[in-house]
Amino acid sequence: MDNPLLNQGALPRFSEIKPAHVVPAIEAVLSENRAAVSRLLEANAEYTWDNLAQPLEALADRLARTWSPVSHMNAVVNSPELREAYNACLPRLSAYATELGQNEALYRAYCAIAERDDFQSLHHAQRKVVENALRDFRLSGVALDGEHKARYKAIAQELSTLTAKFEQNLLDATHAWSKLVKDRARLDGLPDSALAQARQAAQRQGKDGWLFTLEFPSFNAVMSYADDRALRREVYEAYVTRASDVGPHAGRWDNSPIMERILALRHEEARLLGFSNFAERSLATKMATSTRQVMDFLLDLARRTREHARRELDELRAFARDRHGHGEMEAWDVAYFSEKLRQHRFTLSQEELKPYFPEDRVLEGLFAVVRRLFGLQVKPVEGIDKWHGDARFYEVRDASGEARGSFYLDLYARAGKRGGAWMDECIGRRRTAQGLQLPVAYLTCNFTPPLGDDPALLTHDEVVTLFHEFGHGLHHMLTQVDYAAVAGIQGVPWDAVELPSQFMENWCWEREAIGLFSGHYQTGEPLPEEKFNSLLAMRNFQAGMKMVRQLEFAIFDFRLHLEYDPVRGARIHELLEDVRREVAVIHPPSFNRFPHGFAHIFSGGYSAGYYSYKWAEVLSSDAFSLFEEKGVFDSETGMRFLRSILEQGGSRDPLELFVEFRGREPQVEALLRHCGLAA
Repeated sequence: MDNPLLNQGALPRFSEIKPAHVVPAIEAVLSENRAAVSRLLEANAEYTWDNLAQPLEALADRLARTWSPVSHMNAVVNSPELREAYNACLPRLSAYATELGQNEALYRAYCAIAERDDFQSLHHAQRKVVENALRDFRLSGVALDGEHKARYKAIAQELSTLTAKFEQNLLDATHAWSKLVKDRARLDGLPDSALAQARQAAQRQGKDGWLFTLEFPSFNAVMSYADDRALRREVYEAYVTRASDVGPHAGRWDNSPIMERILALRHEEARLLGFSNFAERSLATKMATSTRQVMDFLLDLARRTREHARRELDELRAFARDRHGHGEMEAWDVAYFSEKLRQHRFTLSQEELKPYFPEDRVLEGLFAVVRRLFGLQVKPVEGIDKWHGDARFYEVRDASGEARGSFYLDLYARAGKRGGAWMDECIGRRRTAQGLQLPVAYLTCNFTPPLGDDPALLTHDEVVTLFHEFGHGLHHMLTQVDYAAVAGIQGVPWDAVELPSQFMENWCWEREAIGLFSGHYQTGEPLPEEKFNSLLAMRNFQAGMKMVRQLEFAIFDFRLHLEYDPVRGARIHELLEDVRREVAVIHPPSFNRFPHGFAHIFSGGYSAGYYSYKWAEVLSSDAFSLFEEKGVFDSETGMRFLRSILEQGGSRDPLELFVEFRGREPQVEALLRHCGLAA
């Protein structure tokens, strides 16, 4: 069979990949890799970088390049057949990874490389690869006895299946619910663009009226603008009960037992490896040095911001009462009256800004920003095979014209596509005997697609999201490290990996930058000065409420893994309520099932690591403060950031790199100042 996953070219052949190709391809590569590992160990009496680590990197790269398009398509063009094939591979991949991690002969071979007299003469990135590998062997249970090794392997396999099931339940529950509204009067308050999108969604299904879904653009429009409170409540309840035991699809895709089992298995794995809990295990590969340091960091931020958040909520309640005669403030009222208050205070809404951020102008301006900061040229490339007609492809070159990487861009929400926004790796950078393999990224968002003859129009929040994901993409594509395990985002501690993404967000608020990526889609008129001033004033609107919301998520996640007790179970809702009493200012209704949709920690990479967003935001804010001192487009500072952060990948300690760029260790004050929360 001509399997496009096995007969790879420079890029995946997405249009040719069928579900039937997936399992045979993965089984073939895993079988070949196992045989190759055995040959490498048997062929050498002494082990070196060249005769072991480098060929192992090639094996890992082939497997990654085979699996990457499958994993990506499962997220962006999901189908029952593809999902079945994807799920069938998860235990196979988990078993292979555990076998490698517990291979004592392989571990001893890496130890031998590290103990060689010439180890220090290796490139620092090569040494980091070996050091990380030795750490990961220990974290894979290489030192365990046979019975405990087997148990670790079983845990890893079950976790890979459960985390995938969690995400699939959430996807199914999200796409199962919709609301067809036939009475136009029920839609008062909704902007024309949201109505047009809902009308188009209904027409696609051959229905008359306006169709609303739980995809974020549709959900957010109802929650922010619909005057009909009953409609807001109905949509809110459907959204916050997805994949749970309550709500319109109660029990159908319930993640409750999956969450309990995931947490139990993570705790058991951590104890097997000698940690007290999974939070400790999580920090073994992170920048933070102890669970106490993380909790102190989060609680200190909460202490600094909660009173500010309380005042903001009091202002919102008073506004709703005095201006709109509204009584009790419920969860489905908060976004609606917040938008009313924002418009009242700043005479500007996100909706009014959308005509100034047409997608093509935003992309053009984003590329102009990175050209001025880092000397990059970003150009579209036609004729590239893709998974969907919405997707596009671009190449990135530096100031000298040298190719640095490329990326796929898939911006619009649609059925069968996972919610949210993310960057993922298609191909990693590495140097081979044939030359340099350049990195390729996937950049994925869920924006409202174009309507009629108009281009897609972005809210400013969506512009920020695009800049954020492009920051991750730059980190992946601009690396100058030639060893895949520490190139780009690989090997970067998870609590530092958000630094480039959050760093790029800052240019969304700078007048000089906004002039590059804004312009009315009909007239080309730049964003008027008064609208920019209002936008700037809006930046820290309800910043305290946003901060404590993120801290609620982070503390809940960390305590969930830190305090797990096998006798009492996870106590998920009990613990969440305890965190809310300590941190939150808004307390949602009892039917809210936020954890059931918390994909970051149950199916993403943020378990006992959601604090990373705030941790890295300290780094990114402090890094940007140097641009505030030198000029937001100061090329010398931009090149310093490029050389010290973006090009280094995971080859060096992130604190060392930050100090190299900033001249000192990070300080929290810039974050508080940027959020308007400084004392």
